[in-house]
Amino acid sequence: MSRKGKAIGHMNRYTLPLLAALALGGCSLAPDYRQPASPVPATVGDSGAPGDGVMLPGWRALFPDPQLRQLINTALDNNRDLRLAMLDVAEARARYRIEGAALLPSISANAEGARQRLPADLNQTGASTVQSQYGVNVGVASYELDLFGRVRSLKQSALQSYLATEEARRSARITLVSEVANAWLTLMADRESLRISQRTLSAQQQSVDLVRGRVDLGLGSELDLRQAEAALETARANQARFQRRVDADRNALAVLVGGPLPALAGEDLDDPTVAVLPEVPAGLSSSVLRQRPDILRAEHALRAANANIGAARAAFFPRISLTGSAGTASAELSGLFEGGSKAWSFSPSVSLPIFSGGRNRANLDVAEVRRDQNVARYEQAIQTAFQEVADALAARNSLSQEEQAQSALVTATERSLALAEARYREGADDYLAVLDARRNLLDARQQRVAVTLNKLTNRVTLYRALGGGEQADQATLVGHATANQDAPRG
Repeated sequence: MSRKGKAIGHMNRYTLPLLAALALGGCSLAPDYRQPASPVPATVGDSGAPGDGVMLPGWRALFPDPQLRQLINTALDNNRDLRLAMLDVAEARARYRIEGAALLPSISANAEGARQRLPADLNQTGASTVQSQYGVNVGVASYELDLFGRVRSLKQSALQSYLATEEARRSARITLVSEVANAWLTLMADRESLRISQRTLSAQQQSVDLVRGRVDLGLGSELDLRQAEAALETARANQARFQRRVDADRNALAVLVGGPLPALAGEDLDDPTVAVLPEVPAGLSSSVLRQRPDILRAEHALRAANANIGAARAAFFPRISLTGSAGTASAELSGLFEGGSKAWSFSPSVSLPIFSGGRNRANLDVAEVRRDQNVARYEQAIQTAFQEVADALAARNSLSQEEQAQSALVTATERSLALAEARYREGADDYLAVLDARRNLLDARQQRVAVTLNKLTNRVTLYRALGGGEQADQATLVGHATANQDAPRG
Protein backbone atom coordinates (compact mmCIF):
# COMPACT_ATOMS: atom_id res chain seq x y z
CA MET A 1 0.00 0.00 0.00
CA SER A 2 1.27 3.48 -0.83
CA ARG A 3 2.15 6.06 1.79
CA LYS A 4 -0.93 8.10 0.76
CA GLY A 5 -3.20 5.09 1.13
CA LYS A 6 -1.84 4.37 4.58
CA ALA A 7 -2.51 7.96 5.59
CA ILE A 8 -6.10 7.70 4.38
CA GLY A 9 -6.51 4.45 6.25
CA HIS A 10 -5.26 5.97 9.48
CA MET A 11 -7.57 8.96 8.92
CA ASN A 12 -10.60 6.73 8.45
CA ARG A 13 -9.62 4.66 11.45
CA TYR A 14 -9.92 7.63 13.81
CA THR A 15 -12.25 10.01 11.97
CA LEU A 16 -15.18 7.68 11.24
CA PRO A 17 -15.72 6.62 14.88
CA LEU A 18 -15.49 10.29 15.91
CA LEU A 19 -18.06 11.31 13.31
CA ALA A 20 -20.33 8.47 14.43
CA ALA A 21 -20.07 9.60 18.04
CA LEU A 22 -20.88 13.18 17.05
CA ALA A 23 -23.86 12.00 15.01
CA LEU A 24 -25.18 10.04 17.95
CA GLY A 25 -24.60 13.09 20.12
CA GLY A 26 -27.17 14.95 18.04
CA CYS A 27 -29.90 12.47 19.00
CA SER A 28 -32.52 13.40 21.57
CA LEU A 29 -34.97 11.21 23.44
CA ALA A 30 -37.29 14.13 24.19
CA PRO A 31 -40.78 13.73 22.70
CA ASP A 32 -41.68 15.96 19.76
CA TYR A 33 -43.25 19.18 21.01
CA ARG A 34 -46.85 19.81 19.99
CA GLN A 35 -48.57 23.03 20.91
CA PRO A 36 -51.78 22.21 22.83
CA ALA A 37 -55.06 23.10 21.19
CA SER A 38 -56.59 26.36 22.35
CA PRO A 39 -59.34 25.61 24.94
CA VAL A 40 -61.36 28.74 24.05
CA PRO A 41 -63.64 29.76 21.16
CA ALA A 42 -62.02 30.94 17.93
CA THR A 43 -63.30 34.49 18.45
CA VAL A 44 -63.16 36.66 21.54
CA GLY A 45 -65.83 39.32 21.84
CA ASP A 46 -68.51 39.73 19.17
CA SER A 47 -68.35 36.49 17.17
CA GLY A 48 -70.34 38.06 14.36
CA ALA A 49 -67.69 40.63 13.47
CA PRO A 50 -64.20 39.31 14.22
CA GLY A 51 -61.34 41.64 13.37
CA ASP A 52 -57.97 40.64 11.97
CA GLY A 53 -55.98 42.55 14.55
CA VAL A 54 -55.35 45.90 16.17
CA MET A 55 -52.41 48.27 16.41
CA LEU A 56 -51.79 49.18 20.05
CA PRO A 57 -49.80 52.38 20.59
CA GLY A 58 -46.90 52.70 22.99
CA TRP A 59 -47.93 53.69 26.48
CA ARG A 60 -46.75 57.29 25.95
CA ALA A 61 -49.38 57.71 23.24
CA LEU A 62 -52.04 56.03 25.39
CA PHE A 63 -51.31 58.27 28.40
CA PRO A 64 -50.52 61.78 27.10
CA ASP A 65 -50.77 63.35 30.56
CA PRO A 66 -47.23 64.50 31.52
CA GLN A 67 -47.75 63.71 35.21
CA LEU A 68 -48.75 60.13 34.50
CA ARG A 69 -45.87 59.69 32.05
CA GLN A 70 -43.42 60.84 34.69
CA LEU A 71 -44.87 58.41 37.24
CA ILE A 72 -44.66 55.47 34.84
CA ASN A 73 -41.07 56.30 33.90
CA THR A 74 -40.08 56.50 37.55
CA ALA A 75 -41.82 53.22 38.34
CA LEU A 76 -40.04 51.41 35.49
CA ASP A 77 -36.73 52.62 36.94
CA ASN A 78 -37.41 52.02 40.63
CA ASN A 79 -40.07 49.35 41.13
CA ARG A 80 -38.71 46.43 43.19
CA ASP A 81 -40.93 43.77 41.65
CA LEU A 82 -39.71 44.68 38.17
CA ARG A 83 -36.12 44.74 39.42
CA LEU A 84 -36.54 41.22 40.82
CA ALA A 85 -37.99 40.07 37.50
CA MET A 86 -34.94 41.44 35.70
CA LEU A 87 -32.61 39.66 38.14
CA ASP A 88 -34.51 36.43 37.54
CA VAL A 89 -33.79 36.84 33.83
CA ALA A 90 -30.09 37.34 34.52
CA GLU A 91 -30.01 34.22 36.70
CA ALA A 92 -31.81 32.12 34.08
CA ARG A 93 -29.45 33.38 31.36
CA ALA A 94 -26.46 32.30 33.47
CA ARG A 95 -28.01 28.87 34.09
CA TYR A 96 -28.50 28.44 30.36
CA ARG A 97 -24.82 29.20 29.76
CA ILE A 98 -23.85 26.70 32.47
CA GLU A 99 -25.88 23.90 30.87
CA GLY A 100 -24.58 24.79 27.41
CA ALA A 101 -20.98 24.62 28.65
CA ALA A 102 -21.45 20.90 29.46
CA LEU A 103 -21.56 20.14 25.72
CA LEU A 104 -17.90 21.15 25.40
CA PRO A 105 -14.94 19.51 27.14
CA SER A 106 -13.45 21.27 30.12
CA ILE A 107 -9.72 21.69 29.44
CA SER A 108 -7.32 22.81 32.12
CA ALA A 109 -3.57 23.26 32.44
CA ASN A 110 -1.94 22.01 35.61
CA ALA A 111 1.55 22.25 37.10
CA GLU A 112 2.52 20.39 40.23
CA GLY A 113 5.59 19.53 42.22
CA ALA A 114 6.30 17.30 45.22
CA ARG A 115 9.33 16.56 47.40
CA GLN A 116 9.39 13.77 49.95
CA ARG A 117 12.05 12.59 52.42
CA LEU A 118 12.12 8.92 53.36
CA PRO A 119 13.93 7.99 56.58
CA ALA A 120 16.57 5.24 56.45
CA ASP A 121 14.43 2.61 58.20
CA LEU A 122 11.74 2.96 55.55
CA ASN A 123 14.08 2.90 52.59
CA GLN A 124 15.22 -0.38 51.04
CA THR A 125 18.72 1.02 50.60
CA GLY A 126 19.07 1.63 54.32
CA ALA A 127 19.80 5.31 53.81
CA SER A 128 17.54 8.30 53.95
CA THR A 129 16.63 9.81 50.59
CA VAL A 130 14.81 12.82 49.23
CA GLN A 131 12.49 12.13 46.28
CA SER A 132 11.22 14.79 43.90
CA GLN A 133 8.56 14.77 41.19
CA TYR A 134 7.48 17.59 38.90
CA GLY A 135 4.91 17.66 36.14
CA VAL A 136 3.12 19.96 33.69
CA ASN A 137 0.06 18.73 31.75
CA VAL A 138 -3.05 19.75 29.87
CA GLY A 139 -6.06 17.60 30.63
CA VAL A 140 -9.73 16.95 29.98
CA ALA A 141 -11.73 16.21 33.12
CA SER A 142 -14.63 13.77 32.77
CA TYR A 143 -16.12 14.94 29.46
CA GLU A 144 -19.42 13.16 28.82
CA LEU A 145 -20.16 11.97 25.30
CA ASP A 146 -23.77 13.02 24.88
CA LEU A 147 -24.77 9.95 22.86
CA PHE A 148 -28.40 9.97 23.99
CA GLY A 149 -28.99 13.71 24.24
CA ARG A 150 -29.11 14.01 28.03
CA VAL A 151 -26.92 17.12 28.16
CA ARG A 152 -28.64 18.62 25.10
CA SER A 153 -32.04 18.09 26.70
CA LEU A 154 -30.87 19.84 29.87
CA LYS A 155 -29.53 22.71 27.76
CA GLN A 156 -32.83 23.00 25.91
CA SER A 157 -34.71 22.98 29.21
CA ALA A 158 -32.47 25.76 30.53
CA LEU A 159 -33.01 27.75 27.33
CA GLN A 160 -36.78 27.51 27.60
CA SER A 161 -36.64 28.38 31.29
CA TYR A 162 -34.61 31.46 30.40
CA LEU A 163 -37.11 32.48 27.72
CA ALA A 164 -39.94 31.93 30.23
CA THR A 165 -38.30 34.33 32.70
CA GLU A 166 -37.81 36.84 29.88
CA GLU A 167 -41.54 36.70 29.14
CA ALA A 168 -42.21 37.02 32.86
CA ARG A 169 -40.14 40.22 32.84
CA ARG A 170 -42.17 41.55 29.90
CA SER A 171 -45.39 40.62 31.67
CA ALA A 172 -44.21 42.36 34.85
CA ARG A 173 -43.38 45.50 32.86
CA ILE A 174 -46.80 45.56 31.18
CA THR A 175 -48.55 44.93 34.49
CA LEU A 176 -46.58 47.69 36.20
CA VAL A 177 -47.52 50.25 33.53
CA SER A 178 -51.20 49.36 33.87
CA GLU A 179 -51.09 49.30 37.68
CA VAL A 180 -49.50 52.75 37.85
CA ALA A 181 -52.10 54.09 35.42
CA ASN A 182 -54.99 52.54 37.37
CA ALA A 183 -53.59 53.74 40.71
CA TRP A 184 -53.23 57.25 39.29
CA LEU A 185 -56.79 57.19 37.92
CA THR A 186 -58.07 55.93 41.28
CA LEU A 187 -56.27 58.78 43.04
CA MET A 188 -57.76 61.30 40.59
CA ALA A 189 -61.24 59.81 41.11
CA ASP A 190 -61.00 59.94 44.90
CA ARG A 191 -59.69 63.50 44.74
CA GLU A 192 -62.71 64.39 42.63
CA SER A 193 -64.96 62.68 45.19
CA LEU A 194 -63.20 64.63 47.93
CA ARG A 195 -63.92 67.89 46.09
CA ILE A 196 -67.58 66.88 45.75
CA SER A 197 -67.75 66.14 49.49
CA GLN A 198 -66.15 69.50 50.25
CA ARG A 199 -68.71 71.32 48.09
CA THR A 200 -71.47 69.31 49.77
CA LEU A 201 -70.12 70.24 53.21
CA SER A 202 -70.12 73.93 52.24
CA ALA A 203 -73.68 73.65 50.91
CA GLN A 204 -74.83 71.89 54.07
CA GLN A 205 -73.28 74.63 56.20
CA GLN A 206 -75.21 77.21 54.21
CA SER A 207 -78.38 75.18 54.70
CA VAL A 208 -77.84 75.07 58.47
CA ASP A 209 -77.43 78.83 58.52
CA LEU A 210 -80.57 79.22 56.41
CA VAL A 211 -82.65 76.94 58.60
CA ARG A 212 -81.35 78.51 61.80
CA GLY A 213 -82.34 81.94 60.47
CA ARG A 214 -85.83 80.72 59.63
CA VAL A 215 -86.17 79.16 63.10
CA ASP A 216 -85.13 82.44 64.70
CA LEU A 217 -87.84 84.18 62.67
CA GLY A 218 -90.40 81.59 63.71
CA LEU A 219 -90.73 80.24 60.16
CA GLY A 220 -89.12 76.87 60.79
CA SER A 221 -89.12 74.11 63.38
CA GLU A 222 -86.33 72.79 65.58
CA LEU A 223 -86.71 69.45 63.80
CA ASP A 224 -85.69 71.10 60.55
CA LEU A 225 -82.64 72.57 62.28
CA ARG A 226 -81.60 69.24 63.81
CA GLN A 227 -82.02 67.49 60.47
CA ALA A 228 -79.86 70.10 58.79
CA GLU A 229 -77.19 69.75 61.50
CA ALA A 230 -77.25 65.95 61.12
CA ALA A 231 -76.77 66.31 57.37
CA LEU A 232 -73.88 68.71 58.04
CA GLU A 233 -72.10 66.21 60.28
CA THR A 234 -72.72 63.46 57.75
CA ALA A 235 -71.07 65.59 55.08
CA ARG A 236 -68.16 66.26 57.44
CA ALA A 237 -67.71 62.51 58.00
CA ASN A 238 -67.85 61.88 54.25
CA GLN A 239 -65.14 64.46 53.71
CA ALA A 240 -62.90 62.78 56.27
CA ARG A 241 -63.53 59.39 54.68
CA PHE A 242 -62.58 60.56 51.20
CA GLN A 243 -59.52 62.37 52.58
CA ARG A 244 -58.43 59.05 54.10
CA ARG A 245 -58.95 57.31 50.76
CA VAL A 246 -56.90 59.96 48.95
CA ASP A 247 -54.05 59.51 51.43
CA ALA A 248 -54.18 55.71 50.98
CA ASP A 249 -54.19 56.14 47.19
CA ARG A 250 -51.07 58.28 47.36
CA ASN A 251 -49.32 55.69 49.51
CA ALA A 252 -50.24 52.88 47.12
CA LEU A 253 -49.02 54.91 44.14
CA ALA A 254 -45.77 55.73 45.94
CA VAL A 255 -45.10 52.01 46.48
CA LEU A 256 -45.65 51.30 42.79
CA VAL A 257 -43.47 54.22 41.74
CA GLY A 258 -40.76 53.17 44.17
CA GLY A 259 -40.16 56.59 45.68
CA PRO A 260 -41.78 59.79 46.93
CA LEU A 261 -44.45 61.28 44.72
CA PRO A 262 -44.07 64.70 43.12
CA ALA A 263 -46.73 67.33 43.65
CA LEU A 264 -49.73 66.27 41.58
CA ALA A 265 -51.93 69.00 40.19
CA GLY A 266 -55.67 68.46 40.26
CA GLU A 267 -57.03 66.86 37.11
CA ASP A 268 -60.54 66.56 35.76
CA LEU A 269 -61.38 62.88 35.46
CA ASP A 270 -63.69 63.71 32.57
CA ASP A 271 -60.74 64.96 30.53
CA PRO A 272 -60.72 62.80 27.37
CA THR A 273 -56.90 62.87 27.23
CA VAL A 274 -56.57 60.83 30.43
CA ALA A 275 -56.45 57.52 28.55
CA VAL A 276 -56.69 57.53 24.76
CA LEU A 277 -57.21 54.00 23.44
CA PRO A 278 -57.60 53.46 19.68
CA GLU A 279 -60.72 51.82 18.35
CA VAL A 280 -60.59 48.10 19.04
CA PRO A 281 -62.89 45.82 17.01
CA ALA A 282 -65.83 44.35 18.89
CA GLY A 283 -64.57 40.88 17.97
CA LEU A 284 -61.04 39.55 17.64
CA SER A 285 -59.52 36.22 16.72
CA SER A 286 -58.54 34.42 19.89
CA SER A 287 -55.13 33.83 18.31
CA VAL A 288 -54.18 37.30 19.55
CA LEU A 289 -54.04 35.82 23.04
CA ARG A 290 -51.05 33.63 22.17
CA GLN A 291 -48.88 36.74 21.87
CA ARG A 292 -49.42 37.78 25.49
CA PRO A 293 -46.24 37.45 27.58
CA ASP A 294 -47.92 35.36 30.28
CA ILE A 295 -49.09 32.82 27.69
CA LEU A 296 -45.69 32.76 25.98
CA ARG A 297 -44.17 32.21 29.41
CA ALA A 298 -46.46 29.24 30.03
CA GLU A 299 -45.56 27.78 26.63
CA HIS A 300 -41.83 28.10 27.27
CA ALA A 301 -42.31 26.39 30.63
CA LEU A 302 -44.12 23.60 28.79
CA ARG A 303 -41.24 23.28 26.33
CA ALA A 304 -38.78 23.09 29.23
CA ALA A 305 -40.79 20.32 30.85
CA ASN A 306 -40.90 18.49 27.51
CA ALA A 307 -37.09 18.68 27.26
CA ASN A 308 -36.72 17.34 30.79
CA ILE A 309 -38.49 14.17 29.66
CA GLY A 310 -35.63 13.61 27.21
CA ALA A 311 -33.07 13.95 30.02
CA ALA A 312 -35.05 11.51 32.18
CA ARG A 313 -35.23 8.98 29.35
CA ALA A 314 -31.49 9.26 28.69
CA ALA A 315 -30.83 8.20 32.29
CA PHE A 316 -31.82 4.63 31.30
CA PHE A 317 -28.88 4.40 28.87
CA PRO A 318 -25.11 4.19 29.41
CA ARG A 319 -23.11 7.31 30.16
CA ILE A 320 -19.63 7.47 28.62
CA SER A 321 -17.10 9.89 30.08
CA LEU A 322 -13.59 10.66 28.90
CA THR A 323 -10.73 11.76 31.14
CA GLY A 324 -7.24 12.33 29.83
CA SER A 325 -4.12 14.43 30.05
CA ALA A 326 -0.87 14.97 28.24
CA GLY A 327 2.28 16.73 29.38
CA THR A 328 5.71 16.19 30.80
CA ALA A 329 7.04 14.79 34.08
CA SER A 330 10.48 14.51 35.65
CA ALA A 331 12.23 13.93 38.93
CA GLU A 332 14.16 17.14 38.37
CA LEU A 333 12.63 20.53 37.72
CA SER A 334 15.25 21.22 35.07
CA GLY A 335 14.37 18.01 33.24
CA LEU A 336 10.71 18.76 32.64
CA PHE A 337 11.11 19.66 28.99
CA GLU A 338 14.01 17.37 28.07
CA GLY A 339 13.69 14.40 25.75
CA GLY A 340 11.96 11.34 27.18
CA SER A 341 9.93 13.32 29.75
CA LYS A 342 6.60 13.07 27.92
CA ALA A 343 3.69 11.68 29.94
CA TRP A 344 0.05 11.04 29.15
CA SER A 345 -3.01 9.29 30.49
CA PHE A 346 -6.36 8.32 29.03
CA SER A 347 -9.21 7.01 31.19
CA PRO A 348 -12.55 6.40 29.49
CA SER A 349 -15.39 5.17 31.70
CA VAL A 350 -18.79 3.69 31.00
CA SER A 351 -21.64 3.71 33.52
CA LEU A 352 -24.60 1.44 32.80
CA PRO A 353 -27.61 1.63 35.15
CA ILE A 354 -28.59 -1.88 36.24
CA PHE A 355 -30.54 -1.42 39.44
CA SER A 356 -31.54 1.87 41.06
CA GLY A 357 -34.57 0.86 43.07
CA GLY A 358 -36.92 2.33 40.47
CA ARG A 359 -35.38 5.82 40.75
CA ASN A 360 -34.98 6.34 37.00
CA ARG A 361 -38.51 5.19 36.33
CA ALA A 362 -39.83 7.51 39.04
CA ASN A 363 -37.81 10.45 37.65
CA LEU A 364 -39.33 9.83 34.22
CA ASP A 365 -42.82 9.68 35.73
CA VAL A 366 -42.16 12.98 37.52
CA ALA A 367 -40.98 14.61 34.28
CA GLU A 368 -44.06 13.41 32.41
CA VAL A 369 -46.41 14.57 35.17
CA ARG A 370 -44.75 17.98 35.21
CA ARG A 371 -45.20 18.18 31.46
CA ASP A 372 -48.92 17.48 31.92
CA GLN A 373 -49.10 20.06 34.70
CA ASN A 374 -47.59 22.68 32.40
CA VAL A 375 -50.10 21.77 29.69
CA ALA A 376 -52.87 22.50 32.19
CA ARG A 377 -51.21 25.79 33.22
CA TYR A 378 -50.86 26.80 29.58
CA GLU A 379 -54.53 26.11 28.90
CA GLN A 380 -55.49 27.93 32.09
CA ALA A 381 -53.46 30.98 31.04
CA ILE A 382 -55.28 31.09 27.69
CA GLN A 383 -58.68 30.81 29.39
CA THR A 384 -57.80 33.61 31.81
CA ALA A 385 -56.64 35.83 28.96
CA PHE A 386 -59.78 35.07 26.97
CA GLN A 387 -61.99 36.06 29.89
CA GLU A 388 -60.06 39.30 30.51
CA VAL A 389 -60.31 40.43 26.89
CA ALA A 390 -63.94 39.30 26.53
CA ASP A 391 -65.01 41.08 29.73
CA ALA A 392 -63.21 44.29 28.75
CA LEU A 393 -64.77 44.29 25.28
CA ALA A 394 -68.24 43.58 26.69
CA ALA A 395 -67.98 46.32 29.33
CA ARG A 396 -66.76 48.99 26.93
CA ASN A 397 -70.11 49.99 25.40
CA SER A 398 -72.19 49.45 28.53
CA LEU A 399 -69.88 51.67 30.60
CA SER A 400 -70.18 54.51 28.08
CA GLN A 401 -73.97 54.20 28.15
CA GLU A 402 -73.97 54.07 31.94
CA GLU A 403 -71.81 57.19 32.11
CA GLN A 404 -74.20 59.10 29.86
CA ALA A 405 -77.18 58.01 31.95
CA GLN A 406 -75.40 58.93 35.16
CA SER A 407 -74.58 62.41 33.81
CA ALA A 408 -78.25 62.90 32.92
CA LEU A 409 -79.17 61.76 36.43
CA VAL A 410 -76.85 64.39 37.96
CA THR A 411 -78.48 67.10 35.87
CA ALA A 412 -81.95 65.94 36.92
CA THR A 413 -81.07 65.77 40.64
CA GLU A 414 -79.46 69.23 40.50
CA ARG A 415 -82.73 70.60 39.17
CA SER A 416 -84.67 68.64 41.80
CA LEU A 417 -82.53 70.13 44.59
CA ALA A 418 -83.02 73.66 43.26
CA LEU A 419 -86.80 73.16 43.24
CA ALA A 420 -86.82 71.65 46.73
CA GLU A 421 -84.80 74.55 48.15
CA ALA A 422 -87.10 77.10 46.46
CA ARG A 423 -90.21 75.40 47.87
CA TYR A 424 -88.65 75.32 51.34
CA ARG A 425 -87.85 79.04 51.27
CA GLU A 426 -91.42 79.77 50.23
CA GLY A 427 -92.76 77.55 53.01
CA ALA A 428 -94.47 75.19 50.56
CA ASP A 429 -92.56 72.14 51.79
CA ASP A 430 -90.54 70.99 54.83
CA TYR A 431 -86.79 70.57 55.00
CA LEU A 432 -86.96 66.79 54.54
CA ALA A 433 -87.49 67.26 50.80
CA VAL A 434 -84.30 69.35 50.64
CA LEU A 435 -82.37 66.66 52.54
CA ASP A 436 -83.56 63.93 50.18
CA ALA A 437 -82.75 65.97 47.09
CA ARG A 438 -79.24 66.86 48.34
CA ARG A 439 -78.56 63.23 49.32
CA ASN A 440 -79.70 62.06 45.90
CA LEU A 441 -77.47 64.64 44.21
CA LEU A 442 -74.45 63.58 46.26
CA ASP A 443 -75.04 59.92 45.43
CA ALA A 444 -75.49 60.72 41.72
CA ARG A 445 -72.28 62.75 41.57
CA GLN A 446 -70.25 60.12 43.42
CA GLN A 447 -71.66 57.37 41.23
CA ARG A 448 -70.80 59.31 38.10
CA VAL A 449 -67.19 59.54 39.30
CA ALA A 450 -67.18 55.79 39.92
CA VAL A 451 -68.61 55.01 36.47
CA THR A 452 -66.10 57.32 34.77
CA LEU A 453 -63.29 55.64 36.70
CA ASN A 454 -64.56 52.21 35.62
CA LYS A 455 -64.70 53.36 32.00
CA LEU A 456 -61.11 54.63 32.06
CA THR A 457 -59.69 51.64 33.94
CA ASN A 458 -61.51 49.38 31.48
CA ARG A 459 -59.54 51.03 28.67
CA VAL A 460 -56.32 50.32 30.55
CA THR A 461 -57.42 46.76 31.27
CA LEU A 462 -58.23 46.10 27.61
CA TYR A 463 -54.90 47.62 26.58
CA ARG A 464 -53.02 45.36 29.01
CA ALA A 465 -55.12 42.28 28.25
CA LEU A 466 -54.25 42.57 24.55
CA GLY A 467 -50.53 42.72 25.39
CA GLY A 468 -49.88 46.45 25.12
CA GLY A 469 -47.76 48.53 27.45
CA GLU A 470 -44.25 47.10 27.19
CA GLN A 471 -42.80 49.74 24.86
CA ALA A 472 -43.00 53.46 25.50
CA ASP A 473 -43.02 54.72 21.92
CA GLN A 474 -43.25 51.61 19.75
CA ALA A 475 -46.68 50.41 18.62
CA THR A 476 -47.56 46.72 19.04
CA LEU A 477 -49.46 44.84 16.35
CA VAL A 478 -51.59 42.08 17.83
CA GLY A 479 -53.53 39.62 15.75
CA HIS A 480 -50.67 38.30 13.60
CA ALA A 481 -48.25 35.52 14.41
CA THR A 482 -44.78 36.50 15.55
CA ALA A 483 -41.57 34.61 15.00
CA ASN A 484 -40.79 32.06 17.65
CA GLN A 485 -37.70 32.85 19.66
CA ASP A 486 -35.38 29.87 20.12
CA ALA A 487 -32.31 31.66 21.38
CA PRO A 488 -31.60 34.20 24.08
CA ARG A 489 -31.98 37.86 23.21
CA GLY A 490 -29.13 40.20 23.83
